[in-house]
Amino acid sequence: MRAFACTVCGRLVTFESSHCLHCGSALGFDPVAREVVALRPADDGDGLIEVAAGSPRRWRCANAGLVGCNWLAREPGGLCDACALTRTRPSDDDREGIELLTGAESAKRRLLFELRELGLPIRGWQEGAGGLGFDLLSSAEDHVVTGHADGLITLDLAEQDGAHREAVRERLSEPYRTVLGHLRHEVGHYLWTVVVAGTPLLGEARSLFGDEREDYAAALERHYAEGAPDGWHEQHVSAYATMHPAEDWAETFAHYLHIWDTLQTAAAYRVSVDGPLGVHESVAVDADRIVAPEPGAFQDALDQWLPLTYALNALNRSMGSPDLYPFVLAPAVLEKLVFVDRAVAAAGG
Repeated sequence: MRAFACTVCGRLVTFESSHCLHCGSALGFDPVAREVVALRPADDGDGLIEVAAGSPRRWRCANAGLVGCNWLAREPGGLCDACALTRTRPSDDDREGIELLTGAESAKRRLLFELRELGLPIRGWQEGAGGLGFDLLSSAEDHVVTGHADGLITLDLAEQDGAHREAVRERLSEPYRTVLGHLRHEVGHYLWTVVVAGTPLLGEARSLFGDEREDYAAALERHYAEGAPDGWHEQHVSAYATMHPAEDWAETFAHYLHIWDTLQTAAAYRVSVDGPLGVHESVAVDADRIVAPEPGAFQDALDQWLPLTYALNALNRSMGSPDLYPFVLAPAVLEKLVFVDRAVAAAGG
């Protein structure tokens, strides 16, 4: 995530900001410019105008009051680009469902921002079969399975509840479980069809991850009966990635997004990692400070990532918290991550 400043007073604001806490200016996220901008009412009272540019005319997303969305819409009463991708959600009178939806939509906006930063082409579900869409569903009364099918991502909103999510994480012995992580994983399934399937990269992808045409139901049954094989960490980023080639791709893609976004944030805040004194192993970034990653140059990003995670994990432990990034990236996993980056760059990054 990039850092943002109020375009009136220059003070730091967040990606989620709707108002500047310093000068009081109204703010909104312009999904076209990918910037948080200061706004004023249009002279005729219809819509909002960006203070710095004066145009074009924008409106608050229709979901601004419901879920706190700060993205700007293109027409009065319309949904922003992010909210328009949600196909199904709890009804407005489902207060518990809407509370959970608010957090899930916030995570989804972060996901979509990152995909736009990477230059990835996104076709919405309204544009036909296979387009990207989201069913964000409450499981209070009906069973919901988080997953992906033909562009449609389904998320059980119970994952937004911290106690539920932590209980599931412990039951499955997972080192990490977040709503944003779920969305990054599931969008990886969708993006397989965009950046790999039908491209010259398909053969190489199958040599790295395996053949995605392998029987999924049989692989799922085998995984939950036998678990991950011994030594799985030498070839896979997670135990779940061993289940099926499609899951190996999706897990690896999610980690690519984790790394890319965290490095972009560190670069935006001008973080530097010199490494601790008296340590002979190289745990420093070979630059004055961390540089924002670019698609197609992921090896450079990895050279920065490892020293950063050493420092961040140590900071978390000092607070009594789990490691920020509790994963080991074996050489085979690094090779897969570099491939993901090449696929992203080839698709338009």
